[in-house]
Amino acid sequence: MNTPVIALLLTALVAANLPFLIERIFFIVPAKDKHKALGWRLMELIMLYFVVGGVGFLLQRKLGPVQHQNWEFYVVTACLFLVMAYPGFVYRYLWRR
Repeated sequence: MNTPVIALLLTALVAANLPFLIERIFFIVPAKDKHKALGWRLMELIMLYFVVGGVGFLLQRKLGPVQHQNWEFYVVTACLFLVMAYPGFVYRYLWRR
C-alpha cells in the first residue's frame, strides 16, 4: 500500500473513535450533565464519516480521475467505519463500567 492510503485509513480510525473519547457535543459544546448521550455520539460518527469521505474524495481527485461509485461502495465504507469505531465503543460502554 502506498502512503496516502495508509494515512487515510489511520485518519478514519482516529475519526471513528473520537465521538467515544471526547465528552463535548460536536467537539465544541460541553454536555449538560458531563455525559454525552449515545444519540449525539452517533450523529458525530455520521458527520465524521462524511468528513473522512470528503478527505478521501479530495485525495483521489489529487491523485487522478475520480471514479464513479455506486451505493454498494458507500454501504461497505460505512460498515468499515463502524468496525473502526468498535474499540471506542467498547472503551466507553463496555470496559469502563
